[in-house]
Amino acid sequence: MTIDSLNESTAVIETRLAHGVHRVATTLLTEAAVRPSVPLSALAQLRDFLVVNLRHHHETEDDDLWPRIVAAAPATAHELDALTEEHERLDAALDRLAATNLGHGEGATSEGIRAALHDAAVAVRDTVHDHLTHEEPILFPALRDHVSPAEWKDFAQRVISTTPPVAGHLMVGFLDEVGTPAEVELVLAGLPEPVRPLLPAMRTQAADDLKILRGTGS
Repeated sequence: MTIDSLNESTAVIETRLAHGVHRVATTLLTEAAVRPSVPLSALAQLRDFLVVNLRHHHETEDDDLWPRIVAAAPATAHELDALTEEHERLDAALDRLAATNLGHGEGATSEGIRAALHDAAVAVRDTVHDHLTHEEPILFPALRDHVSPAEWKDFAQRVISTTPPVAGHLMVGFLDEVGTPAEVELVLAGLPEPVRPLLPAMRTQAADDLKILRGTGS
């Protein structure tokens, strides 16, 4: 996508990148879980990042974004309610992933821990990928047609201000992978001013951690 494509709705661009992060990150956890070279601590960090960010993403949709869209277009309520039901199924998969023990409990082996994590991660990955396939044909047109730039800016700022600070550098690293530099800058422009000077260090840390997760780090 070129910078000319930034004529697309900011809401659609930012949402598309967020969804891209969710697809890449959930896939990576399933792959990294069974890679013996990846430390359990690195898996735990990615797992915690995913659980927190996926929950926060769908909760802000259900509680804030959906009501804004329905207020402007009441006919969308049925489809958005169906998406919320899918969010509830995702929550069940996230509960299982969050409960996966990544410590060395009594009788636990590294292989057993990794297998349990892999199974839980596959369930989350498949649920997320299927959900996004259903959601995007509904949500993208709704964002274009029923959410003004001012409303989106307000919503996006609320999302940023309430995002739990769990491995935030991974979000920066994943964004760089799924978006163009212009698109990523558009997303990161909403960060609080004190955070922006930290972006180079966050990118470096993310690059190091993602290499380890992919088995390409030293």
